[in-house]
Formats: sequence, C-alpha cells, structure tokens
Amino acid sequence: MTPQFASYPSLADKTVFITGGASGIGAEMVRAFADQGAKVGFVDLDQKAGEALVEQAATSIAFEPCDLRDIDQLKSSFSKLSDRLGAATVLVNNAARDDRHGWQEVTPDYWDERQATNLRHQFFAIQAVAPGMISAGGGSIINMGSNSWWEAGGDMPAYTTSKAAVHGLTRTMARDLGDHRIRVNTVVPGWIMTDRQKQLWVTEDSVEKHRARQCLPDLIDPVYVARMVLFLASDDAAMCTANNYMVEAGSI
Repeated sequence: MTPQFASYPSLADKTVFITGGASGIGAEMVRAFADQGAKVGFVDLDQKAGEALVEQAATSIAFEPCDLRDIDQLKSSFSKLSDRLGAATVLVNNAARDDRHGWQEVTPDYWDERQATNLRHQFFAIQAVAPGMISAGGGSIINMGSNSWWEAGGDMPAYTTSKAAVHGLTRTMARDLGDHRIRVNTVVPGWIMTDRQKQLWVTEDSVEKHRARQCLPDLIDPVYVARMVLFLASDDAAMCTANNYMVEAGSI
C-alpha cells in the first residue's frame, strides 16, 4: 500500500532549525519540511554529508557545520542560520548517537561525552531559540527521545539514560514556555531503518526478533518519524504539548 501523506499549509514560510540534519532521520526531516515550503536550517558535525544534502535538495536549505558538544559553537551556528533565514519558530532537537557500549567499560569521561552528545545540547538549543519564539508569539519544539529505554534495552546505558532524561526536559520546558504559546513535545522512535542502523546492527536474526515485539509487521522507515514531527510543528497540533508521541509500531 502506497502511503498518502498530508500537507500542512501552516508550515509554509516557517523557519525551522534541525540538529543532526545531515543524514538518517534528520535528513528525512530536512527534506520533509522543505517540501512543505518551510525555510529549513540544519546543523551537523558531518560537513561532507551536510553539504551533499544541500546540493541534492530541490529547494533552498541552509547548513552550518557544528559540533553540538561545544555550546558556544551551537549558539554561533544558530545565530548564522537566523541571519540567513530569520528566527526559528520550530526547533527539532534530533542529533544523537546510539553507539553500543558495555556498562563495565564506561568511564566518567565517556559518560560525560555521551550526555553532551545526546542530551545537553537539547537544553541549550532551546535556550538559544526560545527568545525568538517568544517575540514571534509562539513556536513548537520537538525533542527526539527513544523507545530503547521504554523497552529496557541493554548494551548502551549512557545512551538510554540520556534519552530517558529528554522526557523530563520536555515536560519542564513545556511548563516554563507554555505561557508564551511555545509547545514542547517528545517524539519517541522505535528501531528506525536508517542507513546507519542497516550498516552496523541490522541482521536477519535481529530483525526477526524485533518484528516479534512489534504489533505491526513492517519495519519503520525514517519518513514516518518525519511525518510525526511535521504534525507537531504544524498548527494542527496547536493544543499538543508536554507529551510523548510514539513512532514504534507498537513495540513492547
């Protein structure tokens, strides 16, 4: 069955910032927002992939290379994107890495680096864009969580801990920013079949075990995460905030 997707007139001409937008789910989001007529700016550590996405895009998008672990660099990159596109009224905190690691080998430095990679920048990205949203009269912030900790997934405790914390960040910032009509939500992907996942962890055995845990039989393409993000960014979701929106095919 070929999916028939919605269009959102309210997204036309909106300025959208996306972190980790050069590949995987992030790149799918960049393309999806651009197709809606939004002005899209994204940051990513992978400069080569980011520049390639700009060249491939059918519409104009803006890219700034950025190491999100460096908060000053993050703020500078957002400032440059604002100069080019205007202040963002949509922010998607997408960037993260789900590298596997055994709990026995985790050092304090590794733990801190994983929190900086997967969690810390989400708060400071919100801090950077919220003043512009307040001036605009509202906005939408979408933080990317993960189904991995809901499923009690193993082999990556620093990652799952950081992703569990995203939900606390969403709830508290939804309260702090709600009076300004800024909505804050979490999208919770299951196992999404990005190129990275396929290259590193997808095997025939792992896929069949995962299918058995899903209610739906189909593996999840990144496009379905992007479609949920579009909805939450649009005016259709004007009364949606402080909540989790699962895209995990009913995985248990």
